Amino acid sequence: MSSHLNWMIVRNNNAFLLKKRNISKPFSTETNNLTNLSSFRYSGLVHRKSIGVVDTPDRKGFTVVYKKTKNINKLAKATVKSTMKAGPRRSLYKLKNLLKKNKYRLDLTKVALRRASAILRSQKPLPTKKTRVTKKAE
Repeated sequence: MSSHLNWMIVRNNNAFLLKKRNISKPFSTETNNLTNLSSFRYSGLVHRKSIGVVDTPDRKGFTVVYKKTKNINKLAKATVKSTMKAGPRRSLYKLKNLLKKNKYRLDLTKVALRRASAILRSQKPLPTKKTRVTKKAE
């Protein structure tokens, strides 16, 4: 089936929708959705090619999850995970090249870089606060 037909079937009712009061556009909790918005462009369910950026378990770097179009019906073989831990600048450069050189969802390149840099920023240690030592009067 085409991705447009799949989207028409799945868009209003699926297990990944997260609807809240006073929010016109629902959120999505699917795995390969970069912005967590429920829209055709970012949906990881309906497209043959989808990309996701997630945190690594050891909190050093990020993991890029994408689909191979060759084995689209065999989900275990279709999913490819690539961990990038070589430092923030180099990892972001490798992610950008992965998407551009393979011509893999070029419309999601900037969003994927934004998500990866947010993950890397969250892994930085917080700066320590300087505490003031007061002298006790004797």
